[in-house]
Amino acid sequence: MMFAKTFGCVRFIYNKMLSDRIDYYKETGQKLNNTPAQYKEEFPWLKEVDSLALANAQMNLNKAYSHFWNDSKHFGKPRFKSKKNCRASYSTNNQKGSVRIEGHKVKLPKVGWVKLCQHRPLPENSIIKTVTISKTPSGKYYI
Repeated sequence: MMFAKTFGCVRFIYNKMLSDRIDYYKETGQKLNNTPAQYKEEFPWLKEVDSLALANAQMNLNKAYSHFWNDSKHFGKPRFKSKKNCRASYSTNNQKGSVRIEGHKVKLPKVGWVKLCQHRPLPENSIIKTVTISKTPSGKYYI
């Protein structure tokens, strides 16, 4: 349930920020620098999901815009994310052990411990920095 909420919130914040940037540019002709935190008052359900997932959505939008502005020959305008896309995903960052693997479980921020079927071991003394959770059309989840 928490994965579905997070997928939806990440898609929503990306689309909302994109829409506001488009509207602001049409009105003023300037770029808008907005953050997910600005929308949490208006949409309190955004507080239920991992804030770093929302921040990564903002970073993805910024990256799409910088590609578009710097090289519009090769990159088109950023597009809205569709709810009907068959593959949903979000990324989150590890902060002070918020993401870790112990035994056959992985701990994720705001989700807690999730069963894990690890297909290969991590190298010793490795550090998990970023985790991407994705859902396939068949309903399987991958980390």
